[in-house]
Amino acid sequence: MTISVGDTLPDVKMVKATAEGPEQVQSSEYFAGKKVALFSVPGAYTPTCSARHLPGYVEKAEELKAKGVDEIACTAVNDAFVLGAWQGANNAADVTMLADGNGDFAEAVGLTMDGSGFGLGQRGQRFSMMVNNGVVEQLNVEAPGDFSVSSAEHMLGQL
Repeated sequence: MTISVGDTLPDVKMVKATAEGPEQVQSSEYFAGKKVALFSVPGAYTPTCSARHLPGYVEKAEELKAKGVDEIACTAVNDAFVLGAWQGANNAADVTMLADGNGDFAEAVGLTMDGSGFGLGQRGQRFSMMVNNGVVEQLNVEAPGDFSVSSAEHMLGQL
């Protein structure tokens, strides 16, 4: 079942990419007490994710924070080392990278996709959500192959 607006995020283990290395976090603890603009990409270094999705959130970080967002986070079914390298390669210090290496978060929110045709296996769909104290306030799920409603620009328009 896909998560919906008004639902509390499921509590799963994720791995935060930090300068000191991977740090395990529980999603319930990470999202507690703050407003987080969360977006999901099918994979770090993939074309749309690298050319448009992450750069949009990097460019709009200050605008999002000016509208009450405490933190911007990206999740992908990649390991924390890959997400940390991708963060550095894109000067994305304002975006917290939350690795979902086993796809537990994507599965728990019901937003997986089968990328086997591209050699990617099970991945998280492209989506964005505004999460306030662990509760989903906005949810924007892209149609396969699309990139519009999960963008930073679209999210800004919802605030």
